[in-house]
Amino acid sequence: MKTMLSTIDNPHSPFTDFGAWYAYDISSGYHTASFLARIVKDSDQLSEKDLELAIEQAIDEIVLENVSGIYVKLTQEE
Repeated sequence: MKTMLSTIDNPHSPFTDFGAWYAYDISSGYHTASFLARIVKDSDQLSEKDLELAIEQAIDEIVLENVSGIYVKLTQEE
């Protein structure tokens, strides 16, 4: 299962149309990818699987806290 962080009002899928999704996100002032990057506990020593897990954990944390109420976790079968 692949996961992505998005906002409730973004009409584009980050899975199928990342460019349009990203353009909407930036033009709306969310900067979701940058926000997620600040939350992920990353290291050069993580395997690809461990990095995917760290990203999913950061997404879960953002959605749980969700102070602004705009973030959603999207999932897609690989």
